[in-house]
Amino acid sequence: MRDFTDRVAVITGGASGVGRALGEQLARAGAKVVLADIDQARLDATAAEIGTETGADVTGVKVDVTKAESVAALADTVWARHGAIHLLFNNAGVGLGEAQKALWSLPANDWHWGFDVNVFGVVYGIQAFVPRMLASGEEGVVINTSSSNGGLRSLPNTPIYAASKAAVTSISEVLYQQLLREGERVRAAVLFPGPHVVNTSILASKRNRPADYGDDDGNKPAYETMEDLVRTTGLKMALTEPDEVAAFALEGIRAGRFWLIPESDDNDHKLSERMSGLLARVNPVSAW
Repeated sequence: MRDFTDRVAVITGGASGVGRALGEQLARAGAKVVLADIDQARLDATAAEIGTETGADVTGVKVDVTKAESVAALADTVWARHGAIHLLFNNAGVGLGEAQKALWSLPANDWHWGFDVNVFGVVYGIQAFVPRMLASGEEGVVINTSSSNGGLRSLPNTPIYAASKAAVTSISEVLYQQLLREGERVRAAVLFPGPHVVNTSILASKRNRPADYGDDDGNKPAYETMEDLVRTTGLKMALTEPDEVAAFALEGIRAGRFWLIPESDDNDHKLSERMSGLLARVNPVSAW
């Protein structure tokens, strides 16, 4: 898909961060954009700002990606307004107050919250939109947002997040293969934001945690901002901005790529170490 003019794009987690950047760049490229998010106030403001700045058709729709019926209602709304969808970004995600804590000490509520957003949000998006995309006979792409943390290699200080993103990568690979059997009109891609830590507000996502998941048992975040994270964990100090991620993603979609992985010497080295260990059937290299 090389031209986004008049294409209909749906972006979950669209009120801020990478989702907002995708929406803005797609709107500037002539797409009709539907931003979906659980944060109504931020969603309304973002949709209005992008629509005003670009003159594009931009809609905000409140959705809770942890609920299948809410995502299905989003699909109904999109088809009622536009009659089609060409780009589905399953992008909504949450960070948790898990960093630097032992896996066995984390409360079950946090596991359910992380997986319901990061994994089931992707599954529900696929279930709600892909059958209609296939039935339409039009060209389409489903882009799932994973992470190098978990999606490529798992960092031991974020067990829930890493495990959820490993699942997203696996789901995306399966979706790619299954869509091939349906023809070549609809395809899949998986996005790994980077190459450095992305400067978003994902660490503050607990503010949107529904009451269904109970409290967090005092499991407060180890970091308040991405700057805090890179400073205290020894990660590279460079930050990647959401606009950079969005531009890279759209370039990859135009090129027809499945693996939307930015080049990074650090990631390449650690991936090589991991694959070498797998092939040699030896123990994982320490990530501490």
